[in-house]
Amino acid sequence: MNEDILINITPQETRVALILQGAVQELHIERTLTRGLAGNVYSGKVVRVLPGMQSAFIDIGLERAAFLHVADIWEARGHDGQNATPAPIEKILFDGQVLTVQVIKDPIGTKGARLSTQISIAGRMLVYLPQDKHIGISQKIEKESERELLRMRLQSLLPADEKGGYIVRTMAEDASDADLKADVDYLRKTWSTILHGARTRPATSLLHQDLNLAQRVLRDFVGDETATIQVDSRENYVKLREFAEIYTPSELTRLQHYTGERPLFDLYGVEEEILRALGRRVDLKSGGYLIVDQTEAMTTIDVNTGGFVGGKNFADTIFKTNLEAAHAIARQLRLRNLGGIIILDFIDMDNAEHRNAVLAELKRTLSRDRTKVSVSNFSPLGLVEMTRKRTRESLAHILCEPCPACAGKGQVKTSRTICYEILRELLREAKQFNPREFRILASQEVVDLFLEEESQHLAMLGDFIGKKISLQVENAYHQEQYDVILM
Repeated sequence: MNEDILINITPQETRVALILQGAVQELHIERTLTRGLAGNVYSGKVVRVLPGMQSAFIDIGLERAAFLHVADIWEARGHDGQNATPAPIEKILFDGQVLTVQVIKDPIGTKGARLSTQISIAGRMLVYLPQDKHIGISQKIEKESERELLRMRLQSLLPADEKGGYIVRTMAEDASDADLKADVDYLRKTWSTILHGARTRPATSLLHQDLNLAQRVLRDFVGDETATIQVDSRENYVKLREFAEIYTPSELTRLQHYTGERPLFDLYGVEEEILRALGRRVDLKSGGYLIVDQTEAMTTIDVNTGGFVGGKNFADTIFKTNLEAAHAIARQLRLRNLGGIIILDFIDMDNAEHRNAVLAELKRTLSRDRTKVSVSNFSPLGLVEMTRKRTRESLAHILCEPCPACAGKGQVKTSRTICYEILRELLREAKQFNPREFRILASQEVVDLFLEEESQHLAMLGDFIGKKISLQVENAYHQEQYDVILM
């Protein structure tokens, strides 16, 4: 199956869409003002050690202090990095200490960035681990003979004074010795620059910044199935070609400058897909649908049959809906970039074979996900619990903010509830301040209710407190917003 990669670049942001068989599979957005931090290396300063949590807060020059757990401290695991029980953090770090750290997870919501002291620098074909001596091979390279050959080839290309380790990526399968050597030289030079910066620059300095999104596409996203990489900016197309000529020459033939009249994302329906990905409901072709709810703690996805009655019987209808839902869920997780704990509530199935088939379909479609995923079996309650590694903000968190009317609750008080709140406040204010009259400023819906169904209650209260009560519509007020003015 051929995959197309679309790159839309403007001065304010870069957007990337991965298209497979006409459907958007992934969306990546990097804004100029809030560029992702994962992969960046900083000179950090310890501001607080928390022995009880075996963690520390590190100042790396951001608005919020970053978080470092003892499990992410290379020194805590010993010089070979293999100790099962790390040393206590209070014996390794102290307040004011300066150390070199790398961001392994971007700040998300109210949580600061997560750090590690084990630095890894990604190249096109290799990942460099300067503090490790191990040479590892990507698990996607399955043949043991090929794995051993790659290990031996890389070992023969390393300089005699090499003290670091490497992970061989899948892109190295067809690489020449010259390509591998060029990647080694680039990674070692990058590490040398980081070390020099750590020695000469002040604490909280940025020592190394990862590639921008468009460059990471060429380094990380392109695979054998990639047919084209289309860029809609002439200036950035030229820059990407220059980058590709040095680091990813095999991709030059697939890199294209899009010059059509229609916007690139409009041509492939990406803008419409973004709007749909921000909604709760995902319609299935069969007539069923998903409800996706994202919270701070977890994401839940509920499967419903809707109007689908296409099965031979009720059990078959449920099975077919769940099968389609499993495929759609895998795509929605990638499209929305949902991470953390995810609970899937499929429609109940009594047939064990049906449950196994749905779970197999879910795992099969998730196998295309480049993000680490773990899926459990059906629980006694018929739920599937899974986790998806969260390294950056979800699509909704990037594009949206909490609703000012409901503050993110997803619901607002009814107009009648607001009317009754106003009546209670009028009574309190009348007893406490005894003004000449009251004026209520409220939304159109609340004022209309006071003039119609609740007019009798408003009149009764006015008679009881002996004050005139007037109403005024404020079009800018949302339904829960009101003011009681004492005249």
